[in-house]
Formats: sequence, structure tokens, C-alpha cells
Amino acid sequence: MKPIRVVVADDQELVRAGFGMILDAQPDIEVVAEACDGAEAVEAVRAHGPDVLLLDVRMPVMDGLEAARRVCAEFPSTKVIMLTTFDADDYVFDALYAGASGFLLKDVRRDDLAHGVRMVASGEALLAPSVTRRLIGEFAARRPGSPERALRPPSKLLEQLTLREQETLRLLARGLSNAEIAAELVVSEHTVKTHVSNVLSKLGLRDRVHAVVFAYEAGAVVAGEA
Repeated sequence: MKPIRVVVADDQELVRAGFGMILDAQPDIEVVAEACDGAEAVEAVRAHGPDVLLLDVRMPVMDGLEAARRVCAEFPSTKVIMLTTFDADDYVFDALYAGASGFLLKDVRRDDLAHGVRMVASGEALLAPSVTRRLIGEFAARRPGSPERALRPPSKLLEQLTLREQETLRLLARGLSNAEIAAELVVSEHTVKTHVSNVLSKLGLRDRVHAVVFAYEAGAVVAGEA
């Protein structure tokens, strides 16, 4: 089985080295390059074609947000995880629009870092569990007039989904895992995976993160809904 290929981009050398050492120590993960700014990150992705890019939000030359936009547009197979010091950073919200698959706080535990990389590489969304619902709720509530509407769909697109798929979407937006959704709907995890796949395909979304954003923007759920 091929290892998950990762590029680590951060302007702090100790952070890059530390994350690189942690990930390289995993038998199924390989760090193929490091970058100290957004421009270098884009070039590293272009040169190495990694599965995952760990990308600091704030960097010189080109910030993480612009780098995420370019990578997600040019290399859709590369999943982007934003790294941030803050759990309510406005840049994180913008990064979701740019195409990032989620974010991690820089004080993440080593096991959670490796687990996060594996999750995103397998197509899962990655939002720090302790702040997922609050972040998405704030995101939806605070940005009603945002000019960035790349992911804003007309609510009629929801009509493409079956009732079960709409239920799955709403549960996704609440931050539930496949196992939790399966328990809620009293179906198998395999069935949930099929529903999630259908939702993403029908709505033209990259991954689960963007399904969550879609749900709030289309009105399938409202900010603060439990």
C-alpha cells in the first residue's frame, strides 16, 4: 500500500521540522517536501503532487489562503489542511471557501495530527472536534453578506436529494460521524457512506466540509442548531 504523501508548509522552522518528524515516523505517511511560505508551498505541490498539504494560514510572500485557492484550483486531488493558532480565525472560514478540507490547531497532539492526515487523505472532512459546530455556526451567522459566494447554492438544489440524503446532509452539518449518522438513521455505515457519496456527487461538492457549508448556506440547517 502506497504511503500518504505530505507537504508541510509553515514559516516557522521548528513547526515544520516538528510536524515533519511526527509524520515521517508513521509507517503509512511520507513527508515529500517542506515549504516556508505560500509560494513555495504551491511549487512543492506542483513538483511532488502530494496527497495532503499542511498549510499555515499566516505566511510571508503568499499567505495560506491564497496558496489554498491556487492548490485547490490547480490540483483538486491534493487535500489541504489549514494550520492555525486560533480556533476562531476568520481566515479559516475563508479557507473553506477556497477549497480547504479542514483545519487543525497548531497545538494538536501528535496522534491527532497523523489521524487528521489519514482522515483527509481518505476523503473525510477535518474540523477540530472541540470547535466544529461553533465554527460552522459562526461562519454561517457572521457572513450573510459575504461577496464570496462560490459555494452558495439556490435551495432548490436540495430537491435533487432523496429524503434520506437530505437527512444525511443535515446530520453531517451537525458534525456527526458516519457511525453516529448510521445510529441516528438506524442503517449500516455502508449505507451512510453511499448516502454521503450521493450527496457530494449530486451537489458537486469536494468533500464533507463543503457539504456542511452547503447545508448552512442552502438553509437545510441554521446556525446554532444542535
